[in-house]
Amino acid sequence: MTFTLPSMRAAAVTEHEAATPARGFPRWGWAGLVLLVASWVGAWLPTHPLSGLGFFTLWFGFILVLDGLNFWRRGASILHDQPWKFAQLFVFSVPFWWLFEAFNARVQNWQYHLDRPFGLTWSPLAYNVMATLCFSTVLPVVMEMTALFTSFPVFRPRLARGLPEPKVARGTLIAEFAGGVLAIALPLVWPHYAFGLIWVGPMLLLDAVNAALGRRSAIGHFVARDRRFVAALALATLACGFFWEMWNYWSLPKWSYTVPFVGFGKVFEMPILGFMGYLPFGVELFALYQFLLWLTRQHDDALPF
Repeated sequence: MTFTLPSMRAAAVTEHEAATPARGFPRWGWAGLVLLVASWVGAWLPTHPLSGLGFFTLWFGFILVLDGLNFWRRGASILHDQPWKFAQLFVFSVPFWWLFEAFNARVQNWQYHLDRPFGLTWSPLAYNVMATLCFSTVLPVVMEMTALFTSFPVFRPRLARGLPEPKVARGTLIAEFAGGVLAIALPLVWPHYAFGLIWVGPMLLLDAVNAALGRRSAIGHFVARDRRFVAALALATLACGFFWEMWNYWSLPKWSYTVPFVGFGKVFEMPILGFMGYLPFGVELFALYQFLLWLTRQHDDALPF
């Protein structure tokens, strides 16, 4: 395994990373907090007017709070500095989670429970529109949470943004890509046994492609001995997972899980071992984001980590 890396890269610190809090908590953060609390009450009280419709508003409020915290800690944030990129995160999130819905049609690991009968109040069109809105929050909340984690030195990646990516050996990329293809194929063939690989396959495949294209990648950080980048993404997504499962538990609509072999020891609706799936999921989201930016010919990802 070989790579090249400018000697200054390991010691470099980006402008975003070096930023210190320059302002108080911003107005949009406070607005997000109000929206979050109102939607939280609506999600957990069946008689509330927003009951059944509050997932998007709850998570949009949470995203605004996280962006506000990032602005407060760094003096910069995605929404404040590049609002178009902030909106783009929501757009890019949609096809990715619909892809996982397609995976779930095969592995059948989670089910949705509606607050009203499907086909009556929930028409197919209304359901798909609402689902798309909800799915749009996945990528932005994970990126904002990771930005918050990396505002603390213990999680700050050692490799600075803006410098050439490490060169990863071709054999390493081929092995990672092949592993991704295999991890995608096996759950489709043996869903009862290989279901967990849906959380690994797209990550490996897209990360290898990104590295080959010269874009930011997890494997590039690994070969450069920078473990903080992957750790920040993984733990930030696990933190998001806690909020996903907590807010889901007393909500309606909601989801529940049917997982072979490891469906025991539930925390909220999630089997405790199922939380391990959140660890690679953040890297998966980052890899998808980088790939979609390449497809749309955009170089800057607007992320502060």
